[in-house]
Amino acid sequence: MLPHLWRRLLSTVRVLLALSCLITSLIASSGTVTESVALFAVYAAYACVVLFWRSLEQSGFPLMALGADFLFFFLYASGSTGYSYWISSVFYAYILVVAVMLHSWSRVVIVTGASVTLLYVASPLHASVLLPVFLCGGIVATVLAVQKAWYDDRLATAARQSVLYRYDAEKAREGERQRIAADFHDGPLQSFISFQMRLEIIRKLLMRDQRAAVDELIQLQDLCKTQVTDLRTFVRSMRPVDVDGSLSSTIGRIVEQFQKDSGISASFVSTEFLEPADPEVSLELLQIVREALYNIQKHAGATRVTVSARKKDSGLEITVEDNGNGFPFSGVFSLDELDMLRLGPISIKRRVRTLGGELKLDSRPGQGAGLHIRLAMERPAA
Repeated sequence: MLPHLWRRLLSTVRVLLALSCLITSLIASSGTVTESVALFAVYAAYACVVLFWRSLEQSGFPLMALGADFLFFFLYASGSTGYSYWISSVFYAYILVVAVMLHSWSRVVIVTGASVTLLYVASPLHASVLLPVFLCGGIVATVLAVQKAWYDDRLATAARQSVLYRYDAEKAREGERQRIAADFHDGPLQSFISFQMRLEIIRKLLMRDQRAAVDELIQLQDLCKTQVTDLRTFVRSMRPVDVDGSLSSTIGRIVEQFQKDSGISASFVSTEFLEPADPEVSLELLQIVREALYNIQKHAGATRVTVSARKKDSGLEITVEDNGNGFPFSGVFSLDELDMLRLGPISIKRRVRTLGGELKLDSRPGQGAGLHIRLAMERPAA
């Protein structure tokens, strides 16, 4: 889509060219109103109307407008006035510019071919001088038109990709909002509800048994400390992952921080593996590890956690294992099986599927659980 300012500029140039053709035709006819002068007067009037009535040409017939410009250009170029060489050259350049900006490259070729053909047929006074101008200008305009078409295709492709990216980003934001809402409902919100209920119990006990109320208050104080720790962990899990260095070193820092916050013994084991080429993939993997650790702290009742990252075949495998309560179900399940049975952590499953990876969940009720994520890695081009 050509900017309005450029269209306005082209319309202004058309007016100037039409007036130049009219004036030089009047000079050539010694002020007599000939048929040629009348035609260029009509063309000048048309150019002025289009200049001030912008929607006429935009909503009308651009190809017909190009044809009208070319017709009057040819009428003027075939004349024999002394000024025709310069004005004809400028007029021809204007038509090529219009064809390049508003039309396809094939029409630029048609305009160039028609100009050269009519130049041979009409044989105006300056034909020998105009011919190389027409040929060179047409070649340059055709190259520019082809390049413009290529850029238009790339812009159209980029626009389509932008729409898809915005859609994916909106889906990711919506999924993240749902995950946060679910985590908040299961975590801090339930804690606040429990806290409120315990306060109500203490209020009633104060009227009957103050000693029992004090004991209950002490228990509530301990619960409050636990909930503050859980709330801090929840808030930390909402923060974006800070990737500083390699994927392996960042996972190590996450595991170390998890051990400090939860008091659960945690270790990280890593062997040499191929780093993801896309930083977004690393961010997703780190978020998966952090969510898995958060779920262990929140639900598993584990005393020991092991996180490992290693090369497997040509891909990367990340494992998170604990010795806690495990899931309510027993066995080893793939991502598709978990989706079909509606089992397993929803957010982690979604992230793994987005990455195109594989997931295996090994649940041993009462003995712990293991989460295995495998991602195929592409080697960087040599």
